[in-house]
Amino acid sequence: MSDRMELKTPTASELRLAYGRDLAEAFPPQELKPLRNIVDMTRRGKYVPLCLYDGAEIAGECFLWSGRPGWALLDYLCVTRARRNAGLGAYMLRALLEQYPDSVIVGEVEAVEHAPDPEIAARRLDFYRRNGARWAGVEADIFGVHYQIIYWADGPRPDSDIQREYAEVYRSAFTPDKYARYIQIPRETTGAPSPVPWEA
Repeated sequence: MSDRMELKTPTASELRLAYGRDLAEAFPPQELKPLRNIVDMTRRGKYVPLCLYDGAEIAGECFLWSGRPGWALLDYLCVTRARRNAGLGAYMLRALLEQYPDSVIVGEVEAVEHAPDPEIAARRLDFYRRNGARWAGVEADIFGVHYQIIYWADGPRPDSDIQREYAEVYRSAFTPDKYARYIQIPRETTGAPSPVPWEA
């Protein structure tokens, strides 16, 4: 890894590049917000897109969805295809946690038993465990995708706190009607919402 690595906010054109080249390739459509939503949320101060730069080259991305002070949701973590399997994901995650030392960062990992590709879902979960994630004991169904909830903090947090603040991120972004139709936090075992586009 280069000593020129830096995690910072991209320009508008760099964000478009990262989204189209990396995120759209790495995440299934039902998990990917439209770029216009990301741009709008960033303008409103509710979202923090960060890119990992190796000099002038973007090597990966991690996007945070801001919650109440001291809380954030790790919305996406991605390494560009050409740079995968070289430790950059772990490096980027460490850099992110160093930038937000006083925050609890919550993450969503697709549940292995319902993932279209269980092997990839299991590898993601294992990656986060190896990199300090704690299991929150909370599951969610977001727009038809079943997630297990993890988090990073300076110590254990009650599951009820994680669930409340995680739900608040979504409540702050959607109308009550849309939240009731498409978001289940915690996930119910029956009557889960069916998959729909993120912007539905």
